[in-house]
Amino acid sequence: MALLLTRIVVGALMLTHGLGKFYNLIGDEAIAFGDPIGIGVTASLVLTVFAEVFCSIFLIIGFSTRLAAIPLILTMLVAVLIVHASDEIGKKELPILYTLIYFILAVMGAGKYSLDHLIFGKITGQNTREV
Repeated sequence: MALLLTRIVVGALMLTHGLGKFYNLIGDEAIAFGDPIGIGVTASLVLTVFAEVFCSIFLIIGFSTRLAAIPLILTMLVAVLIVHASDEIGKKELPILYTLIYFILAVMGAGKYSLDHLIFGKITGQNTREV
């Protein structure tokens, strides 16, 4: 139950960050977003939206949880190490916490109450007892 609660809360919170960016991406106005890793504004926004919106949805439902956590970890590391590199710890605190939570989900997986467990639990030989 702890993994389920973590996935839902963290996924929903990150989704609120990503939806504004998603609307910016699909809107008619010029894209207003940074280019922290030098791949272009649009590419940076697309990758961030993919992580913050689509990967967050995957976390919430527990589908491909370990894989979905990877883009979220990378996005948060960019926020900590590049976007907020020169800022005080207070600006880095939230992305550091998200990074830690996503790392734990990447290691632990989705848990029993997830699509991952429903689809792959018995096929992969995972322990089907509650995690």
